[in-house]
Amino acid sequence: MNMAKNTKKETFQVKGDDLLAKVKELIHQGNIRKIIIKDKNGNSIIELPLTIGVVGAVLAPPLAAVGAIAALVSECAITVERK
Repeated sequence: MNMAKNTKKETFQVKGDDLLAKVKELIHQGNIRKIIIKDKNGNSIIELPLTIGVVGAVLAPPLAAVGAIAALVSECAITVERK
């Protein structure tokens, strides 16, 4: 079974101020396999692989990193891989 055919990608353009809120919103939606945050030039800043059951304290360090990134960038793109 080829996983690539079962994966759908979506990209959202967000301002730095809205980055953390959008990432949290996406995580709460569920069925997310990976979140990739890229700068306005398309360079990957951080990739967050998510698995079923990842909640609470396990997500705290990556969300802190996303918060720090939000303070440094004015605009970025979030690419989401869904099952």
